[in-house]
Amino acid sequence: MTYVVTDNCIACKYTDCVEVCPVDCFYEGENMLVIHPDECIDCGVCEPECPADAIRPDTEPDMDEWVEFNRKYAEVWPCIITRKDPLPEAEERDGEEGKRAKYFSETPGVGG
Repeated sequence: MTYVVTDNCIACKYTDCVEVCPVDCFYEGENMLVIHPDECIDCGVCEPECPADAIRPDTEPDMDEWVEFNRKYAEVWPCIITRKDPLPEAEERDGEEGKRAKYFSETPGVGG
């Protein structure tokens, strides 16, 4: 099992999860985070830290696509280990449907 970040993170990018991760497997895009599924140790401490409920176990239905999505971007985005402020529109976009098609950016974040 591994944990992955889903589209609930897009346009919110809460980073509370990165500070509790014992293996630093989060990677930062311009407007979301991903987890490298090959680095995640399945401890689950990040899941309850996400205010947007964007972190899910890969054992849930239809998560294969998200596992590959997370792997793809974790391999090109910088690692993030320090909590940062969420995006300005985070509260407004939290829970919005269809965020991947509307807002997702492949642009890497800063990391750090």
